[in-house]
Amino acid sequence: MSIVQLYGLKKCSTCVKAVKWLEQADIAYNFTDYRDHPVAPEQLKAWAHELGAWEKLVNRASVTWRNLPDERKTPDTDELWLALIAEYPALVRRPVTVANDGRVYVGFSEKKYGELFA
Repeated sequence: MSIVQLYGLKKCSTCVKAVKWLEQADIAYNFTDYRDHPVAPEQLKAWAHELGAWEKLVNRASVTWRNLPDERKTPDTDELWLALIAEYPALVRRPVTVANDGRVYVGFSEKKYGELFA
């Protein structure tokens, strides 16, 4: 059986909910806190492309984003996005879930996980 890979922050309430859901559904997972173990730039780029846009990977409604200077809020290259995430890892939506089939999902809801892991 494949193991689901979860990326997030260990103290993030949404990540805690996702972990609890996986445990209750008896789904094997690995959790990586990306503050302790930063995600490689190549992986971040692959996720952004899998999701269709950096904007789907980065939480632009977060306090961290809102506190950025305006000139930092318009990255237009992969390198600028990667530099921003390297400086502010909490910008990445969480959790990032890499399913057994390799598809990438961001965020958590019971409905979404129910469909994903049905």
